[in-house]
Amino acid sequence: MDAVALAAHVRARRLSPVEVIDAVLDRMERLEPALHAFCTPTPELARREARELQARIAAGEEVGALAGVPLSIKDLILTRGIRTTSGSVVYRDFVPDEDDVVVERLRRAGAIVIGKTNVSEFGYSATGHNPLFETTRNPWHTALTPGGSSAGAGVAVATGVGPIAIGSDGGGSVRIPAAHCGVYGLKPSMGRIPLYPGSRDERYPGVSGWESLECLGPLSRTVADSALVLAATAGPDPRDRHSLPAAALDWRRCVEGDLEGLRVAYSPDWGYAAVDPDVRRLVGAAVRVFERDLGCLVEEANPGWEDPGAAFAALIV
Repeated sequence: MDAVALAAHVRARRLSPVEVIDAVLDRMERLEPALHAFCTPTPELARREARELQARIAAGEEVGALAGVPLSIKDLILTRGIRTTSGSVVYRDFVPDEDDVVVERLRRAGAIVIGKTNVSEFGYSATGHNPLFETTRNPWHTALTPGGSSAGAGVAVATGVGPIAIGSDGGGSVRIPAAHCGVYGLKPSMGRIPLYPGSRDERYPGVSGWESLECLGPLSRTVADSALVLAATAGPDPRDRHSLPAAALDWRRCVEGDLEGLRVAYSPDWGYAAVDPDVRRLVGAAVRVFERDLGCLVEEANPGWEDPGAAFAALIV
């Protein structure tokens, strides 16, 4: 069940938060030995928050748009009272005393954190490997990588251990695992979802180097769920100098819009990259859907870029 439907059922008392969380935690327990999506599960906390939410609903209180939705958080993102390691032995026992803004807002909307998802060390590679935890495996083929650095996030969503996960993306770290695991990954404009403390705060240097690149974004199984998360988390925060003014958009309504006549530019290789023939074929098929089925005006573009790998490395290392 997607997050939109699940939250609606919880608010209408057709599902209880406790039974939702119990079902998701049971699935996590069964899959974790093979996939290692979670580095720090939080079953006790999740069950306690589910009971508290259930009591509020029973008392007739108003609850948020994500009421009862199981949520996982990438292990680069600060979570109050929950270990945040950045996949490094340096932060093996680091427990933040505050939530990042995105976690704070999602909790306020009623989402329930079920654990922290595994990452590459400091998010510096497109894998789920680090020196601290077991390597995260692709759910479709466990000999392969799920991509990264939001590796566990992609696996959790793809396998139904919660409908949404929060990742971060500075060079593909939401988009790559979404592609590898077959889910939706959204990298919003930088600053659309505020990032604080994280790499914006010198008290927490674990992810420093990403400040000029990093964006927070959801992984989900439906576009509507990504829009739901964006609606709950977007908006300025004075502590993040990169945060954007509030947009005059209802993100949830945008999903229902007509794409007829929308101009779309795409490049199969950015003018420099070697692309696997199967990838080129599948991307071409997706482009034809935009053009033939959705009525978009698609144009192939070649920006003529040189490989930016060296420049990217200079920014983050």
